[in-house]
Amino acid sequence: FVADRREGIGVCGWILVSLSFLLVLTTFPISIWACIKVVREYERAVVFRLGRILSKKAKGPGLILILPCIDVFIKVDLRMVSCNIPSQEILTKDAVTTQVDGVVYYRIHSAVSAVANITDVHSATFLLAQTTLRNVLGTQSLAQLLAGREEIAHSIQAILDSATEQWGIKVSRVEIKDVRIPVAMQRAMAAEAEAAQEARAKVVAAEGEMNASKALKQASMVLAESPAALQLRYLQTLTTLAAENNSTIVFPLPMNVLESL
Repeated sequence: FVADRREGIGVCGWILVSLSFLLVLTTFPISIWACIKVVREYERAVVFRLGRILSKKAKGPGLILILPCIDVFIKVDLRMVSCNIPSQEILTKDAVTTQVDGVVYYRIHSAVSAVANITDVHSATFLLAQTTLRNVLGTQSLAQLLAGREEIAHSIQAILDSATEQWGIKVSRVEIKDVRIPVAMQRAMAAEAEAAQEARAKVVAAEGEMNASKALKQASMVLAESPAALQLRYLQTLTTLAAENNSTIVFPLPMNVLESL
């Protein structure tokens, strides 16, 4: 709606402006207090003179002059706004019902566009954020939603930033705060995770048994090559038992003695 139109306010407009200046001069200095307005550092004022935006740009910060009867101004806050998206019930791509809520951080970077191009910029941004959240999450599976929150948030931010650019809005950040799934689904996911942990534990135990059996095989081959080594191993075991103050002492009996008997 804001265009670079070159035509002026016309002869009648200049007559009204002249009369307004004349009114200010005749009632000076009383009228000066009604004509001077203060715009804060984080604000901008969009001034309408006879229905047209004055100079096609916002005024401020500082002091601005408003002519009585013909000027109307609207202040616009340029500070960052946090928009809390309430819990949205969403059906994911794999037919799982979830409830997701989030937050959007945005600010107005063009006060003229925020005033002239839309009726209520904050309400429109809030409704658009709700709709975009539902649309984007509806195309994701539950696993993608739980594992890729950051990528989904960046996607929502890009869509919102592109859609609100003509409103003078700059979306700075989008965050997905919480994802709630049904209790039955939570139990199923917990059982699945427990089964996966047990499967990994069994695999680790099997690998340990295999490594132990290989080590025992190698040890038995070394002991079979030298009968004296087996006797030394017996003596080491006997020394270990004696060091523990055990009353029972085990003496190894060579197998060749049994063979002779």
